[in-house]
Amino acid sequence: MNTLSLAFESAWKVLLVAIVLGAGVPALFAFGVRGFAAGEGALTTGESAKSWGKPVGLLCFALVAVVVALGLAIIIASGFGYKVSFEHVFPTFAEKK
Repeated sequence: MNTLSLAFESAWKVLLVAIVLGAGVPALFAFGVRGFAAGEGALTTGESAKSWGKPVGLLCFALVAVVVALGLAIIIASGFGYKVSFEHVFPTFAEKK
């Protein structure tokens, strides 16, 4: 029974990461595109949408770029025998042991 509970515990963690990275990043990108559209006045005629649209769009695109860069760093580091360590605030490369 313990094995089954460990399997379910691991499965929901994998599902959560898959939802966040698999659907969350494209959704964040789409929200950034919508923010730029609102910043240009394509969605509404009010001035309030124009004030928040571009900064929100830039923030969304920056977050997407960070996620893509971290993913590439992890893939490339593993190819060279390193791993990406998050022990400090910023990710660093460390040798695999």
